[in-house]
Amino acid sequence: MKIFGEELGHVGRWYVVLPPLLLIGFLVGLFFIAAAGQTRLNAADERVHNSEEREQALDDFLALIAEAESEQRGYLLTGESSYLKSYRAAAAKLAPALDRLHESYAQGPEPLKEISRLRMLSERKLGELDETLALYEKAGLDPAMSGTRTDIGKRTTNRILASVAVLRKEESTELTAATASWQSDVRMSRWITLGGAILNIGLVVLATGLVYGDMRRRARQATDLREQKSELARQVEERTRELTALSTHLQVVSELEKSALSRELHDELGGLLVAARMDLSWLQHRLSTSDSAIEQRFKRIHECLSAGVDLKRRVVEELRPTLLDNMGLFAALRWQFKESCRRAGLCCSESIPEVELRCTADAAIGVFRVAQEALTNILKHAEAKSADIAIEVQHDVFVMRISDDGKGIIPARRPKGPSHGLASMRHRVAALGGSWELSAPPKGGTTVVARIPLSSMLMEDPAAALASRSA
Repeated sequence: MKIFGEELGHVGRWYVVLPPLLLIGFLVGLFFIAAAGQTRLNAADERVHNSEEREQALDDFLALIAEAESEQRGYLLTGESSYLKSYRAAAAKLAPALDRLHESYAQGPEPLKEISRLRMLSERKLGELDETLALYEKAGLDPAMSGTRTDIGKRTTNRILASVAVLRKEESTELTAATASWQSDVRMSRWITLGGAILNIGLVVLATGLVYGDMRRRARQATDLREQKSELARQVEERTRELTALSTHLQVVSELEKSALSRELHDELGGLLVAARMDLSWLQHRLSTSDSAIEQRFKRIHECLSAGVDLKRRVVEELRPTLLDNMGLFAALRWQFKESCRRAGLCCSESIPEVELRCTADAAIGVFRVAQEALTNILKHAEAKSADIAIEVQHDVFVMRISDDGKGIIPARRPKGPSHGLASMRHRVAALGGSWELSAPPKGGTTVVARIPLSSMLMEDPAAALASRSA
């Protein structure tokens, strides 16, 4: 393979193999080291978190003891039931608080022993408070308050505080050890990160030396590719111009051939058919007969000749509308639209200015063919009930909009191959320097919009044409 030999020079296979191997080995080692360090950090963090939770549990327990005693005395002094309710609520929370504290000290015999002592002391304390309340209910305030003035409750409270102090001391020792372990793990992680950074720098230096030659080769290849791309773009642009010019030429030739054919049909075939009708009328007048069969044949020949004249007229109008040459673009569009909708049984509406624009022959036939192709698509594919055409001049732009209320354009229904009708419309508008748009409005149907600069349509200066049209 050339990639391992000639194109890479003396470095050879190591050029491709060594950097990935070193990088993979570094990443794997760094992953395991970082995972181990993260595990230690998580363990230390969990120790610190558990210690903080136990400290919080002790604070909550002491707060509940103080709240129960305060609410009990408030009830004794005021007699309000709200203090009694608060006392009952605080007393009910003591047992769950001790349970949480017991769960947080899942290990260690000494803390569990102190928690058992706290549970016993808290029950004793609640018992003393309940006895004082019972005495208050039975004998009144003075006997109850005399009981609170003794140091019995104070001794129980002091014993509770002593047990909490023992647990706090244990917890302080545990927190100090956990913090020291966490700091040690953080320092180790920093050293590992520093080592990894140094190794990474070494790999970067090595990779830079190996890749430098390839960068120069790739730069030369990129330059060659840009030159090839520019050459291909130039060729594509040149071929596109040639194809566009050829397509425009073919359309012009086609229109010239249609025009010549329409004149020949109108002059030659029309003259022959009219002469035949005149000769037939002369024969029918000279050879008068009472034979009904002969009269029927004469009548049939007259009808066939009339149908031929009508057919000739329709073909001539399709090839090159006489209204387009004699009356102008707007008159031809108005006649074509109404006549086509009448034959197809469609409701139509048109908004076309009455004053004609002085268009060049190429622009007039181009716009007419775009409208004719759009109308043909409506009649063949849209299954529409109505069609509309609107023409307006917006500033210096000629705008033609043709729409219908048919089934619209659904991507799944579009033909697999190219649509020559749509391509023809797009090219005719582009040949006049305009833009063409096909859309399916939300309300349904299809809308074709052609926008063409007046400067490429009019036979005179656009400003003069607009001034004359306004006049």
